[in-house]
Amino acid sequence: MTRIAVLGSTNMDLVAYVHRAPRRGETVTGREFRTVPGGKGANQAVAAARAGGKVSMIGAVGSDDFGARLRAALADAGIDTALLRTTDGRSGTAHIVVDDEGGNAIVVVPGANAAVTSLTPEDEALIATADSLLLQLELPLSAVIAGAEAAHRHGVRTILTPAPAQCLPPELLASTDLLIPNEHEAVELTGVADPHAAAAELLRSVPEVVITLGSAGCLYAARGAQPVTVPTRRVRAVDTTAAGDTFTGALAVALGEGRPVADALAWASSAAALSVQRPGASSSMPYRPEIDAL
Repeated sequence: MTRIAVLGSTNMDLVAYVHRAPRRGETVTGREFRTVPGGKGANQAVAAARAGGKVSMIGAVGSDDFGARLRAALADAGIDTALLRTTDGRSGTAHIVVDDEGGNAIVVVPGANAAVTSLTPEDEALIATADSLLLQLELPLSAVIAGAEAAHRHGVRTILTPAPAQCLPPELLASTDLLIPNEHEAVELTGVADPHAAAAELLRSVPEVVITLGSAGCLYAARGAQPVTVPTRRVRAVDTTAAGDTFTGALAVALGEGRPVADALAWASSAAALSVQRPGASSSMPYRPEIDAL
């Protein structure tokens, strides 16, 4: 069983479902509201655990009721939460509007996540025992860089999702093995609209890139190799909130198991296709038998 460490955010998602998202200054009536455990770090942890990985979570929750619920949800998913800190104050929240086309708009309030600014010795020791470290950008950048550098020192594959998109410092890129932006993040990082050209630009900084392309699948590129485009199954999307996190968590498991890259990408794409057909973030993520069946 592949071992995956996740250094990332844990949020409670406050999700409103609407016919269409409101324009600026407009009020619309929603048809449903849910609170769902989320955060890009926790989402990727749950996705990897359900896909068959042995997962440990490094991050923080608050001392509020959301914090207790978030910790319990991770534990229920079989994730080791020994290094998930509890800080005084509020947990992180994500305020999400989902329309009838499955599209979303999100406002993240970091809460306890902002307290994770560095690694403890215990954090680094855990990372050193992993096969892969999953990173995102919802924690302070200092912690993300420290995590990537620790993984690099110990020969652990570092997988970075550059979201929310921002300028990536050279020291972070130097310790990143696989970068997984979506098509919009790739444009923000490179200024290039064409995914193949954007991937070529990103390969100047990292050895491997996967650009997720929504319903068009994904593009894989590596130094010294021909790019590979992997299509995804056409489905009716209900909620795309955690599709990228589902893809990344499943891909980390597949790569950790030694699958060929094309097979790993197709398997992860199947996981994402299943997730968008269900509402919610972590609640939408498929289990390994479902992915295998698809």
